Amino acid sequence: MDEKSLELLEFSEIKKKLAGYTSFSAGGELALELSPFSDYDKVSLCLKQSAEAVYLLSLDTAISTEGASDIREMARMASLGSIVEPLGLIEIQRTLAVMRQVRTNLHKISDDVPLLWVISEDITELPAVEKEISRCLSPGGEVLDRASKHLQGTRKQLGDVRHTLRERLERIIRTPESQKLIQEPIITEREGRYVIPVKTESRREIEGITHDLSNTGATVFVEPVATIELGNSVRELVSEEKREVERILRSLSEAVGVYETEISVSISLLAELDLIFAKAKYARSMKANEPHLITNSSPAFIKLVEARHPLLGQKAVPLRVETGRDFTSLVITGPNTGGKTVALKTIGLLILMTQSGIPIPASPETCLPVFDDVFVDIGDEQSIEQTLSSFSWHINNIVRIINNASGRSLVLLDELGTSTDPAEGSALARAILLHFLSSGILTVVTTHYGDIKAFAHTTPGMQNASFDFDPETLRPTYHLTPGIPGGSNALVTAERLGVPPAIVNEARTMLSKGALDLDATLADIMVEKEKIRAVREFLEKETKETEARKAELEIRLLQLRTDEQQIVQQARDKVVHEAAELHRQIRQVNSELRKKRSSEALDLARKSLSEVQTQLDSQEWVSRVPETGTEDRILKGDTVYLKESRLKGTVLSISKKTQQVEVQAGQMKFKVGINSLDKVPPGSAVPSGIGDKTITPLPGKISVELDLRGKRADEVEVLLDGYLSDATLSNLNEVLIIHGFGTGMVRQIARDFLVSHPLVKTFRAGGRGEGGDGTTVVSL
Repeated sequence: MDEKSLELLEFSEIKKKLAGYTSFSAGGELALELSPFSDYDKVSLCLKQSAEAVYLLSLDTAISTEGASDIREMARMASLGSIVEPLGLIEIQRTLAVMRQVRTNLHKISDDVPLLWVISEDITELPAVEKEISRCLSPGGEVLDRASKHLQGTRKQLGDVRHTLRERLERIIRTPESQKLIQEPIITEREGRYVIPVKTESRREIEGITHDLSNTGATVFVEPVATIELGNSVRELVSEEKREVERILRSLSEAVGVYETEISVSISLLAELDLIFAKAKYARSMKANEPHLITNSSPAFIKLVEARHPLLGQKAVPLRVETGRDFTSLVITGPNTGGKTVALKTIGLLILMTQSGIPIPASPETCLPVFDDVFVDIGDEQSIEQTLSSFSWHINNIVRIINNASGRSLVLLDELGTSTDPAEGSALARAILLHFLSSGILTVVTTHYGDIKAFAHTTPGMQNASFDFDPETLRPTYHLTPGIPGGSNALVTAERLGVPPAIVNEARTMLSKGALDLDATLADIMVEKEKIRAVREFLEKETKETEARKAELEIRLLQLRTDEQQIVQQARDKVVHEAAELHRQIRQVNSELRKKRSSEALDLARKSLSEVQTQLDSQEWVSRVPETGTEDRILKGDTVYLKESRLKGTVLSISKKTQQVEVQAGQMKFKVGINSLDKVPPGSAVPSGIGDKTITPLPGKISVELDLRGKRADEVEVLLDGYLSDATLSNLNEVLIIHGFGTGMVRQIARDFLVSHPLVKTFRAGGRGEGGDGTTVVSL
């Protein structure tokens, strides 16, 4: 990426903010060294890694690099034989623990964050080294007694000798003779020797070695002869303790140095994870999202939605801008201090962040390509020392851009053609725009030149856009409108910023009538545009309310239909129950007829049943289903053929209630479901394989059992009749009807029906192993 452009867009400030979210120095260094990538696959990978880290943050897991340190240099020194200080070893132990915890925790959820797991998978866990350091050192860096038995024994012996030494000195200073000689009844240390403070004038009266003299000269610090041997023992034991501590620290350092390569690699991986976590934290603080990346195989275009400048915080005004689809050059105009330069920086900075794998403060609808470079000419760095004027500085930038930009680059130019004669600057600006246009380079420029606005309007491949200016408040709105140029409103802005009105009015008198008319026209356009925007918002609101009302009505209509079906079904079930009761009454009448031979009672029962059946068959109880075309409907008298048996027949009757069709094929009559038939259109040939009298059975298609348990009384005969027909067509000799015990109603209806059925030879109750009286065995 072009370093000068990165500097002008203040990308370094983004890196500093990102570094502030890292947890340890190695991650912070990576953040500060971050540079945008120009490879699509690398950019896509980095954004996906950031997305996984954002997901981790949303889970509020304990996965963090907090507490780690960059221990690579200490590990390198240890590998060269140096002894690492105790506090350094504690840093190493803590970092090894963080590495282990991060790797372990990411492994647990590796299916959810596979890209982060790929990084952490290569982190080396060193639990033995970590445990050994924890065993030997306290969190404050003190070598513990348990580090070795020799150290423990030496420290115990040292404690005992010191205790004996202090007891002996206590006895000396408590004697009446000594109390006259000592300055104070205390025991202190000088150069590692235990001494007592003696008055200078009494020094000769106590036998011993003088180790120090007070600042005033009034006190000498004497080690009595009686404790010299014990003092020597203390010194020897202290030296022995020091040698043992050094041996332990050397051993721990060697254990770290052995794994210097693994530690160095692991710290680099941990730093990479730390940087990714920092991107996620930064994204959360900005409410940022990952944009949709446009592949290199597709034409490059920019679509920024609700984009905000990442360095402006709450002051940032959302920006929506598109370029690259129908045009490759966008010319932005509008009032001074209206947001044009901020828009350029926003576009450039968000692209740099995207190509660095950092989520951007914009809507997820944002679409961005991957550019091979971003070139910018913004600001003014004129230099007296380098004899650079503003114009020269801009031209040097543009020359650099022209020489290096490619068809996959982005060029952002602020105030193109300024800082020189307006006529020449405008002509130069138009020529530069034509160059980038002919090269197919995506370009966004800002300008105040009217010639460039007109040029963009008339040149294919270019488009104007303008920042709005509120004609009532005389202030910029920072809202970008594509398709129309905008006025600079320099005089209004100058007056708003404090230029005396008299000067501004004088300037207006100097403007040409054409310029004034143009400004007035643009102002009128803005007013009309505001009206259109208000109407559009009103219509959008009305549309949303209408759609909401429509959805509500559809839900209510659906509920009403459901309620209607439930009411009809409840009423129908009630009538069916009554019909079943009449069936029972008819069977009772039949039984009585056998005894009394009363035809009058039988006619009455049949009449009652007929009335109920008529009610059930009425249109009121027929389901409301869409009607099919008349040419496809099967009617009485139609020629049909069975789909499975390939048998041709004629329709004798159709039950609307059960959708069962009575068909005669040759000498046989049977009932089948209407969906088992296909209609043969009049005059058409019968499909091949269909005979008039031959039944082609399909063994195995029909079960040898029919389960009627749970069926309503009015369903039993229909189901049984259809089943017997299908069983006969399948060449079954014997079938089993399961009706259960219950009240015996279903069993009685079934057996009464079997008595007179033409396809039934005989029937009997089931025997042992066949279900007993809960089944009926039928011979066909």
